[in-house]
Amino acid sequence: MGVGCRRNPLLLLAVLVLAARLGHFQRWEGFQEKSTSETNMNSTLQFFIEKYNNASNDTYLFQVDKLLQSQMQLTTGVEYMVTVKISRTKCKRNSTTKNSCPIQSKNKLKKSFICDFLMYTVPWMNYYQLWNNSCLESKHTNKNLKFT
Repeated sequence: MGVGCRRNPLLLLAVLVLAARLGHFQRWEGFQEKSTSETNMNSTLQFFIEKYNNASNDTYLFQVDKLLQSQMQLTTGVEYMVTVKISRTKCKRNSTTKNSCPIQSKNKLKKSFICDFLMYTVPWMNYYQLWNNSCLESKHTNKNLKFT
């Protein structure tokens, strides 16, 4: 039988197509709320907030304050649909202590956004790509911000 498959690759292709049509291969199930690796989620959120801070004109840096919702789907990598609350920190853009910035506490400087984003990652290759995002200010005004 092994020799026959080598002689007739079209037969092998026909068998694979038939098996696929009959549902013998796993299909992508769409986005689902599943527990994700904390390491993968942290690196995904870190990539997102770096993109946000790089695109922002704000004097202060923002950080993820709260993960509100997370859905994932496995494709050729991992796709995440995420909703987060981000808040302005006390650290300015040129700060060297970016990793340990407390959230802004002064009322005049407090600012938060609710952000939805779709990100494609291949975590084992350290590859991240932000596909879509939208942020709405969470207090007083409804400023709609997008960045790429």
